[in-house]
Amino acid sequence: MRFAGWYMKIAAGGAAIGACMELFMIHTGFYEQVTMLESEKRAWESSPEAQAMREALNPWHKRDEKEK
Repeated sequence: MRFAGWYMKIAAGGAAIGACMELFMIHTGFYEQVTMLESEKRAWESSPEAQAMREALNPWHKRDEKEK
């Protein structure tokens, strides 16, 4: 294990950088924003407009259902 010291330094540096990125995202409210955007996206996807658009973009969906 000739280079074990280098590997430990790289692992410690990577862990420190990852921890700093997580702290930055927590302090800037990144996770709250992502949660809000995901809930809005899911609400829109379950709306009648989105369902109509999904059906319009897949003209073969009724044919696929008949084959099943």
